[in-house]
Amino acid sequence: MADPKGFLTTGREVARTRPVEERVKDWNEVYVPGSLLPIISKQAGRCMDCGIPFCHNGCPLGNLIPEWNDYAYREDWTAASERLHATNNFPEFTGRLCPAPCEAACVLSINQPAVTIKNVEVSIIDKAWDSGDVTPQPPERLSGKTVAVIGSGPAGLAAAQQLTRAGHTVVVYERADRIGGLLRYGIPEFKMEKVHINRRIEQMRAEGTKFRTETEIGRDINAATLRKRYDAVVVAAGATVSRDLPVPGRELKGVHFAMEYLPLSNKVREGDLTVSPISAEGKHVVVIGGGDTGADCVGTAHRQGAASVTQLEIMPKPGEERAPHQPWPTFPMLYKVTSAHEEGGERVYSVSTTHFEGDEDGNVQSLHMIEVEFKDGKLEQKTGTERVLPAQLVTLAMGFTGTDRSNGLVEQFGLELDERGNVARDADFATNVPGVYVAGDAGRGQSLIVWAIAEGRSAARGVDRYLSGASDLPAPIRPTDRALTV
Repeated sequence: MADPKGFLTTGREVARTRPVEERVKDWNEVYVPGSLLPIISKQAGRCMDCGIPFCHNGCPLGNLIPEWNDYAYREDWTAASERLHATNNFPEFTGRLCPAPCEAACVLSINQPAVTIKNVEVSIIDKAWDSGDVTPQPPERLSGKTVAVIGSGPAGLAAAQQLTRAGHTVVVYERADRIGGLLRYGIPEFKMEKVHINRRIEQMRAEGTKFRTETEIGRDINAATLRKRYDAVVVAAGATVSRDLPVPGRELKGVHFAMEYLPLSNKVREGDLTVSPISAEGKHVVVIGGGDTGADCVGTAHRQGAASVTQLEIMPKPGEERAPHQPWPTFPMLYKVTSAHEEGGERVYSVSTTHFEGDEDGNVQSLHMIEVEFKDGKLEQKTGTERVLPAQLVTLAMGFTGTDRSNGLVEQFGLELDERGNVARDADFATNVPGVYVAGDAGRGQSLIVWAIAEGRSAARGVDRYLSGASDLPAPIRPTDRALTV
């Protein structure tokens, strides 16, 4: 145990963010650089090293949280990094982007603020990079087997790194011009600077993983041809089909999916564009969808100089404390104020968009909405609550409905889908096609980054066993495992 009295003597303290008026003028990460290290050892000391650490249950990776908390408390950063990497290929991603279900399951959170697990995690990995503790781990020998990984998001990268280290020759195919999937183009720079992706890619290259960008399986290479070329294939193409809003006026110019809007600002940051073709500058912006993607749109609009930003959510406003029907250690639905929300804008709950109106040139100018409520499990509109918002830019951030089928990948492989439209798989993450496996959102449906990495690691074990007859790779989850929610 770190500090036996730490949870009694030390209060919870999280990373400090830069002043709003400063950070909205740039795209750097919102946190004050170096602000965690002076406080993080004491924060790690709040961990109680529980007899049954429920944080393990909250985290699908099974992270050894009490162990690396103890090392962080003692400032043994090398040992902490080793324990961290024992279960997580990319803790710098999860430490910045994961909503931390481990903290919701922390035993201390029964009656106190939880341990700052996420902050400890990101402190350990950042220190490890600075200290040179993160090095390539190439295999001792090659198996002679080849694997293609389709998609370079967290699931695909995790599967690729595990299989490369197991001795297989792995090639990752990515349809975009850079590696990273939604980490690269779906996550704004102010949430995670892309240097964190770039140095992981360089580590993987040094280990032997090969990367092919601007290559879409199904269009540029027939999926059946790819299957013949490799001994095994991992489909980690994500669930990239955005949920649409079929209301009058949807066709107006200025109404975009979030994943049409967000990647362009990242391309500006990469130097590919001078300005974004879809910009919020001087416009009244409405974001439809109250989740993390919606918050990313809010923060991006602030930095582009929007005249106003309003975020709409069809569900009621969550409470600020656990509801009785969401007991510990489940992940509760709580009212969350992200860094983007701190920067301004209005949030409106329990409303539904009825239609858009535009000008004579076909540009969206306003959004019409009405209040809604749930009665007997059905959504009903409340008469007399109509409202009109000015809107020159609307982003649809209402989640995703499944993997992309328009490119022919699913049909060319002959993959079977489950009842939810995801790629079906067995207990080893294998599809109905011999040698073809699926990991991440393509098989699970829209989920969290920590589940994607866990799926990539688990699918890698299935592939390794298929190619080698046995495997020592870890498989932290089964395809049927679900998050600790009510």
